[in-house]
This record gives sequence, C-alpha cells and structure tokens, in this order.
Amino acid sequence: MNHPPGVPGFSGWFDMARTPPQRLPESIDVALAYVADALGHPVYTRWTLPLLKRGCPSLADARRDHPLVFALLLDHDAAVEYWERGRIRVAAGDTAPAPDTVLLRLLKQHRRFRFAPDDPATPTVSTIDTEDTGVPALAGPDTSGPSASPALWLAALAPDSAGRAWLARAGRFANPSPVTNTLGAADDAQAVALFLRDRASRSPHTLRAYLAELRRLIGWCDRHQLGPLSDLTRQNLLTYRTALERTRRSTPAAGTAHDPTHNRPAGLQATTRARAIAVVSSLFRYWLKTGYVIANPAAELSGGAATRDSWTPSRIMPASVLALCDAVVSGAAPDTMSALVWARRRAIWSLYRYAGVRLAELVWSEADGLPRLEADPQDQWTLHVQGKGGKRRSVPLPSVCVPALRAYRLARGLPACPSPFERLALIHSEKRDALGHSGLYDEVKAVLLAAEERVAPGDLTTLTLLRAASTHWLRHGYARALVVDHAVPLPVAQTLLGHASVQTTAAYARTDLTQTRAFVEGSFPSG
Repeated sequence: MNHPPGVPGFSGWFDMARTPPQRLPESIDVALAYVADALGHPVYTRWTLPLLKRGCPSLADARRDHPLVFALLLDHDAAVEYWERGRIRVAAGDTAPAPDTVLLRLLKQHRRFRFAPDDPATPTVSTIDTEDTGVPALAGPDTSGPSASPALWLAALAPDSAGRAWLARAGRFANPSPVTNTLGAADDAQAVALFLRDRASRSPHTLRAYLAELRRLIGWCDRHQLGPLSDLTRQNLLTYRTALERTRRSTPAAGTAHDPTHNRPAGLQATTRARAIAVVSSLFRYWLKTGYVIANPAAELSGGAATRDSWTPSRIMPASVLALCDAVVSGAAPDTMSALVWARRRAIWSLYRYAGVRLAELVWSEADGLPRLEADPQDQWTLHVQGKGGKRRSVPLPSVCVPALRAYRLARGLPACPSPFERLALIHSEKRDALGHSGLYDEVKAVLLAAEERVAPGDLTTLTLLRAASTHWLRHGYARALVVDHAVPLPVAQTLLGHASVQTTAAYARTDLTQTRAFVEGSFPSG
C-alpha cells in the first residue's frame, strides 16, 4: 500500500464534509465505495467481460454505454476505469495503476479529505487565544481551508490581544436568550465570524471589502472609546457616517493635494462612504434577522437606493468585439494545448458569455453541490448557481451555449448530458478538484488575448477594450442584451441576473436611449 507509513489502510483519513468528520474505512474496497458515493462519481472500477454483460442488457448496450471499456476488453482480460485529475480515464488491467494509488492520489488532491492519523474521530479543536476570543478553529497546517477561516478573519480584524478582547464582548443590544438567539453566538467575535461566513465567504473580493470596512468601524470605535459593536446606538452610527465625510483619504482628491487654499481635509469618496455604511447596515440587519441583537441601530442608515439610482454600467463590450472572441472560441485548438484544456476554455467562455454569472458563481462549492448543470428530456439546459447572500437561482441556457458544454463533458470522460443527481465539480482543475477564481479568470483573459490577433491593424480602440475587459464585462453585456436589445421585463431580467434590487437592473436601460426614444415616439405619434 502507498498510504503514509505506520497507518493501517485508509483509516487515517477524514471526510471533513461530514458533521462530525467521518473516518474513512480501513479496507481499500470499502474506502473506494465510500469515496465514490461521497463524491458522486466512480473512483476505481475493474471491468471484465462477464461483469460488463451482467451490468448491461446486451452487448450492443454495453458497447454504447462503455465504448472505451468494451474496446479494451476485446484484447485484454480486464479494463479499469479510474479517476485522475478531474476526469475518468480507462486503461487495460495490466497497465492501470493500483487502486490504493488512485485513491491516495485523490485524497491528497481533494480539499474535502484530510490526513490526521493521530486525531480522534472528531479532529482536535483549538482556539486562537481562547480566553480572548473563544472562537474555535480546526487545528492543522491548512489555515486557508474553510474550517480555519473564522479564526483568520478575526485575526485580521483584531491582530492583537487587546483588540480581540474588545471584540469578544456582548453589548447592551445583544440577545442573551438561547431561545430567540438563533445565531447561537455568545459574543460579537463569534457573531462577526458567522456573518462573514454566510455573507462574504464565497467571494474573496467581497470578503476583502467587508473586512476592510469592519476594520474601519472597529478603529473608529477604539478611537472614541465606544463598543463593542452590539453596544452601538443609532446616534453612534450617525456620528460615524458623518465622520466618514471628514475622514482624510489616502490619495487626496484632484486639485486639493498641494493647494494651500484648501484647508479642509479631503473626505472619502461617495462610493467608499456608501460601501462602508452598506457593510455596517448588512451586519446589523443580519444580526437582527438571526436574533443575535434585539434592535437594529443601523435601520435606514444606508443610502443604497440613491447610489443605485445614479449608477450606470459602462464596462460593456461592443458586439463587434464579442464577435472576435466568439470566433476564437469556435476555432481550432492551439497546437500547444490539449483537447481537454481547450474544451474547458470553450465551456468557461460560453457560461460567462451566455449565462451572465458573476466570477465567483462558477467556483465549485462542495458543501452546496453548486454550480451544477441540469438537462430536461427536451434537451434544454439550466445552470444552477449560488449568488450573493447565499441566494440560489436557476439560469436557462440558450441552445448556442450547449455544444461547448457537451463537448467539454465528453472530453472529461463524462456523459454528454448531466445526470439528475450528479454531484461533480462543474469546471475541473488539473491540480485539484475544481478550478478556482484565478483559474476561471485566467481562462477568460486567455480568450481576450487570443482575440487581439484578429484585430485590424491600427484599431487601437478595440485593442484597448480587449485588454481592459474581464468576466464582469461579459455579465454587463448579458444584462444589456436582456434589458436593451430584447426588452425583457425588468423583474425577469432581475431574476436571471440575481440582483437584489430591480433598480440595479433598470440601470442598464440608461446605457442606450434608442429603445427609450422609440417608446416615446410610439406613445406620442405625430398628427
């Protein structure tokens, strides 16, 4: 066996997705069955011709359902299907890797499993300065995993012991009743960690912004000897909002940096102030909804509606530029790229292009089993994702998007159409179970880079757009196609895009006056 020395079988590995974490069976056969059932795809299957005949009604069915296995069994006594780097591979029985080698490789690459031979059935729980914070975190070297994130978040908010002691308190508005406090938090430190987990953990950009704004609020409270957070009154927060207008920003405003006539400090920009207040309002709204506090001092504090009213999307790729990118994706694969990687790139581009999803919404979540594809009997495909605030939505995919997805699935060794109960990473990675934020972003940028070679000489405008564009530009283009080009009703477009407010969706109508002008002309025809 190739497992770590001194450990019998695979009982030193834990399935961290179970509560409490589940120890894997010691036997290789039972461990293979357990992992295959947990991940929703085969891990190691050894086929013989009699076994294949028993699993299929006829040889014709066997050939259709398992073409590669059937071809190998014509010349070999056995064929093996095994999982490697995000896809099913097939090899003859005498050349295939051993089952324990396949399983061990998968366990090391998959974030769901952790090797802890000396741990009890439930891994050891430690704390970072437990007497100061009381927030548990799983012990172990992987401090970037989901289980260790709350401790890291709190360390970022309060790096010293005094700051952690300040945060690990409960104010006058904290709810001590275990009956109505459904959050189950006893102090602000735990309540903040749960807020970040539920509202910001899926996107690193959102998490970074939330941490920055909470640090700003905590720093202001510390300077004015206020706190903890659950002790702040409405008057405190109104004073904080005023202080944001007077706070000197790190980069002075244009025209004020070296002008001696401007004695007043340059305040934060309106968008920065709006984001700061929005994060504070979201925190207290979440706390009130879950019962951690008995009142919301930040109610009606945010001016989000006014900000949405003035926002107009501008980062939209023209149709001519999109056509260049589509031509790249529909062309042949580069000579230096494998067929699987090229099929993956085409699938990623098609999903961002025709589903209008955010960058983070295509990142695989093992706990939620999202994103995932679904195909109905009429071969109509739907993409299920989890958006901001943990809200799930279903996006119907146009037929132009399906061929790239079907080709990618076949290249991975999967059925052309997803099964109803499939639980598999939508976009695979060659190094781990699924492609992350940066990998998805790089694949889209690679298409944009390749499109530069198709730009006409001297067309600097198109080159500039291609170099500045990103995945969110495709989302803006998708929204504009719905709202402006095809006059989709705003509530429908809002549902497809996952906007919290219909005002955000309506902002795309301000990007073009052509249709609005046509409506006005039709309403007031000339005599």
